[in-house]
Amino acid sequence: MTVEMAYQYLYTGALVILAVLIGLLLIRSAIGPRITDRILCINMIGTLVICSIAILSQMLQEAYLTDIALIYAMLSFLTVLVLASVYIRKEEQHG
Repeated sequence: MTVEMAYQYLYTGALVILAVLIGLLLIRSAIGPRITDRILCINMIGTLVICSIAILSQMLQEAYLTDIALIYAMLSFLTVLVLASVYIRKEEQHG
């Protein structure tokens, strides 16, 4: 077994594990009894997608995927901020 082949197995295994975790988080976000659970699941899914893109960047030797991962990180962060601010405003109106 060569080192390149070992890295391919490592990257593929990591991507499979991340895909399973993303699936479980999707289920958790649908089941989550509170809106905070759903917001946290969305944040975690974003983080795992960023990790997946970074692993694909290394696996495929494509540097532009790293830029895409950084842009996705910014969008994911802004999405969580917007969702949290909407939720906080809704709570202040009802509370």
